[in-house]
Amino acid sequence: MSVALRNAQRSVPVRRAPLRRAVCALRAALGASRFDVGLVCAGNALMQRLNGAYRQCPEPTDVLSFPFHQVAAGELPRPRCRDEYNLGGIFLGGEYIYQPPARAWRAAGLARGSVGNTCVVFPPPVQVTAAHGLCHLLGYRHDTKPEWEQMYQKEAQILEE
Repeated sequence: MSVALRNAQRSVPVRRAPLRRAVCALRAALGASRFDVGLVCAGNALMQRLNGAYRQCPEPTDVLSFPFHQVAAGELPRPRCRDEYNLGGIFLGGEYIYQPPARAWRAAGLARGSVGNTCVVFPPPVQVTAAHGLCHLLGYRHDTKPEWEQMYQKEAQILEE
């Protein structure tokens, strides 16, 4: 199914095709390829308005997810008709994601760090944020430590695939 992508900001250049491919790959890793998802790249002003309206936190943020279905963590929706093959919408705060100190993540679309003597290559931050948003659409939360651990493990798993 489709990934509808809209760029509603001008602060950060958006490479639509790679972002769409990344979201499709993440969605497939979650076993949700047959579901549509909407993706909006937004600036700080829009993210602040949405965060204030829906979470009573009038600050910009990196990601907001609006699920179409209410499901338990790790469960796929069970659509009753064709129109219900929709995960929901994700707003990515591109301006927020790429503000300093995230500049180090942007080099060539990858970030490099070291753990001991091992070189670690991290996925681009927008991909990590999209994975986080997709997990929210599928019922994952991080309100408690066990929920956070479950969500973190799922994010790490799908980012590896």
